[in-house]
Amino acid sequence: TECISGCVCPEGLFDDGRGGCVEQKDCPCTHNNQWYSSGQKITVDCNTCTCQKGVWSCTEHVCYGTCMIYGSGHYITFDGKFYDFDGNCEYVAIQDFCGDKKSSGSFSIITENVPCGTTGVTCSKAIKMFLGKTELKLENKEYKEIQRDVGDDVLYWNRTVGLYLVIEASNGVMLIWDKKTTVFIKLSPDYKGKVCGLCGNFDDKSNNDFTTRSGLQETNALKFGNSWKQSPMCPDVTQEIKPCDMKPHRKSWAEKECSIIQSEVFKICHSKVNPLPFYEACVHDACSCDSGGDCECFCSAVAAYAQECTKVEACVFWRTPDICPIFCDYYN
Repeated sequence: TECISGCVCPEGLFDDGRGGCVEQKDCPCTHNNQWYSSGQKITVDCNTCTCQKGVWSCTEHVCYGTCMIYGSGHYITFDGKFYDFDGNCEYVAIQDFCGDKKSSGSFSIITENVPCGTTGVTCSKAIKMFLGKTELKLENKEYKEIQRDVGDDVLYWNRTVGLYLVIEASNGVMLIWDKKTTVFIKLSPDYKGKVCGLCGNFDDKSNNDFTTRSGLQETNALKFGNSWKQSPMCPDVTQEIKPCDMKPHRKSWAEKECSIIQSEVFKICHSKVNPLPFYEACVHDACSCDSGGDCECFCSAVAAYAQECTKVEACVFWRTPDICPIFCDYYN
C-alpha cells in the first residue's frame, strides 16, 4: 500500500499511550481509564496489582465481602447488585441458616424497617444481630446485649471508629453502623455461597442474588424482598413507592441538592463507580424525608457514594461547612 502520513514508533519500540515510544519492558498499563507506568502498584479490593510490561500482575487473596443497606431501602449485595426494596417489617439481611442446613447456622442479621416520612418509604431503624446465643440490638444510637438459652458461644468485640459503631465477631462477621440508617455487613471469604437473605448469596455472581427464602430464583425485587420478612403478619409490598411523584414540590429541591453526586466534586470517581444509581437513590430519599431530617437523608445518600469511591481509591472531599459538615474535633 502507499504511505499513510502519521506517527509510528521506530522498530522495537512501542507506543506508550501518552505520545511517546518505550521499550516493551517499560510498557504502561491502564485501569479505569488511567495510565500507570511499569512497576507502579494499585490496590484492587484486598489485592495489590503491579504493572509489568503492560500487563497487571495481581496477588490472589480472597477478600472480605461487603453488603450495604442505606437510606430508604437501598441495597447493594455482596456481589454488587443494586436494588431498592421498601418494606415495613423485619427482614433477614443475611444469615447462614440456608436451605436444608438449618441446624448448622452460626449467625443472622435482621433489619427492622419503619416508615421515614409521610410517603410510605421505609428506613432501617433497628438492627438485630444473632451470634450463637447472643442477641445484639442496635437502636437509637446505642446497642444492648441479650443472652439467650440456645446456641454456641461466639466471641465478639465492639469499637467506635469515627461516626461508626463496629461489631466484629470471631466467626468472621463484621457489622458497621452509622447509628442512623446506614449498615455495612462484612463477611469473611469462608461464607462464599453459604449465606442468604436480602444481601444475596456472596458467590461472586450477581445474577442469582434474588434467591427467595424457599430457594427459588426471582427477577422481581418486591417478591424477593417479601420472601425474607420475619413475620407472616406483615403485609407484602405490592408496588414500588415513588416519593417524588407524591411530593412534586420537593422534586426540584431534591434534584438540585443531589446533583453534587454528578458534579465536578466527584469527577475523579465517575469512571470508577457509576454515579447514576446513587444519584437516583439520593433524589428518592430527599423527596421522601419530609417529616424532619431532610438533610440527614440527603447526607447519608451522598456519603454512600463517597464510601464506594473510597473503596476504589478515589478519595473525594465533598463535605463543607455548608454541605453535611462533621465536627471532627468532637468525634476525635
